[in-house]
Amino acid sequence: VIMYADKVTPSMERAIRETNRRREIQTAYNEANGITPTTIVKDVRSILEISIKADDEKPGKKLSPRERGQMIIRLTAEMKAAAKILEFEHAAYLRDKIEKLRSMK
Repeated sequence: VIMYADKVTPSMERAIRETNRRREIQTAYNEANGITPTTIVKDVRSILEISIKADDEKPGKKLSPRERGQMIIRLTAEMKAAAKILEFEHAAYLRDKIEKLRSMK
């Protein structure tokens, strides 16, 4: 976490101390269990596939209740997949699309 401020407030100091405390616990656990932390590597192709799938429906197209239900199910699965690969902004976008579909009558 990167913090920008002119001065460190008491709340910031507590947050920093807590973060350092947790980091020490995690480091000790990793050393005890022979774990080497690694950076998350995301496959760009899978992220793009999610984006393409989300935009494959035609804007303005009238959907039957059945089609709308199927699209909600599909978008929900894609939203969960996006969240699983830590693409939270895309997951939020899909969540908003799902809510829009649910509000349509």
